[in-house]
Amino acid sequence: MEESAAARRPVRVLVADDEAMVRAGVRAILARDERAEVVAEAADGHEAVELTRRHRPDVVLLDIRMPGLDGLAAAVRIHRVQPTAGVIMLTTFGEDAFISRALEEGASGFLLKADDPRELLHGVQAVGAGGAYLSPRVAARVIAGLRAHRAARPHRPLGHLTPRERDVLAGLGAGLSNAEIGARLHLVEGTVKAHVSAVLAKLGARNRVEAAITAHEAGLVPPMNPEGNR
Repeated sequence: MEESAAARRPVRVLVADDEAMVRAGVRAILARDERAEVVAEAADGHEAVELTRRHRPDVVLLDIRMPGLDGLAAAVRIHRVQPTAGVIMLTTFGEDAFISRALEEGASGFLLKADDPRELLHGVQAVGAGGAYLSPRVAARVIAGLRAHRAARPHRPLGHLTPRERDVLAGLGAGLSNAEIGARLHLVEGTVKAHVSAVLAKLGARNRVEAAITAHEAGLVPPMNPEGNR
């Protein structure tokens, strides 16, 4: 099948960080991948929202800590002006509390600024395709935090999922889009979408990222080796 023009188009990225050196570094990393294009840079949350409105990016990379309007508040406004944009939060060690809040605001990905640059490339492509992406080190920290939260409330185990739903959950854990999950499981995209909805409902997950975390926690996603491959 001939690849569509939309599929060939680079993922349009907006980079928001109050440190010019960080923005330059992210731009340089993304320049290595012809499948990504930085369309704008913002130095604070207010500017990120305005540039999202103007440039309509596919992915917005948001630093959590920014002056004026921080990344969490900016994520809320960005989803209002560009609902289809995927938000990836850039975090540092010691900001675990912000990660759970970002989940509530609908973030689609989490990366540590200290991660291997390849994680940034993988994350942008996964979120740009409509999936979710967790840096392995972020995933471990989020899982640890969620365990304590889940212990305080009942939740349905994976035994309530059908074998096909478990396969779909594994795809969510790998950060795949509905189309990519369909290709892996030989299902049409509409069927995958129905399975995703069922999985989220059965798990009590608010979004794809929470489902992806559950997949990691349940061991459905192979761990990454030091080279960044599964």
